[in-house]
Amino acid sequence: MSSSDPVGELQGRGVLAALSPAQLRQLLTHARELQLGAGATLFHQGDAADRFYVLREGAVQIGVPAINGPELEVQSLGPGDVIGWSWLIEPYRWAFDARVTRDARLLAFDGPKIIAECERDPALGYALFKVFAGLMSTRLQAARTRMMESWAPPGWA
Repeated sequence: MSSSDPVGELQGRGVLAALSPAQLRQLLTHARELQLGAGATLFHQGDAADRFYVLREGAVQIGVPAINGPELEVQSLGPGDVIGWSWLIEPYRWAFDARVTRDARLLAFDGPKIIAECERDPALGYALFKVFAGLMSTRLQAARTRMMESWAPPGWA
């Protein structure tokens, strides 16, 4: 995303495009740039969740940790994708793991500050909740599909 016009970039792609320019500017007051190398971990399932991310460059893998063996890869995300919804819903714990698979530039948004903004501005809260409810649905459906694919014994229809 272009550093010169982050509102235009957020409006141009991804789920945050549903927000108005004023709402995007409001969110960006609580964002900071972050750069991470391949192999870095954004978060682990069960850890405290206090932010969400917009991927500007690179790639991030969303996964479900396994009791034994490698984690189940749920979804690969790229530029424009939003990462993380657990900051919005109690108990504020990550539902998945997220790992950088290609050097990444991200915007990291401060969850508690944005929740406070939503309390002051219910229109922003409602708009964000609609965006993140759709994101939750997509991510959970992807997890369900991957689990069904990987756990189905050979020969089952």
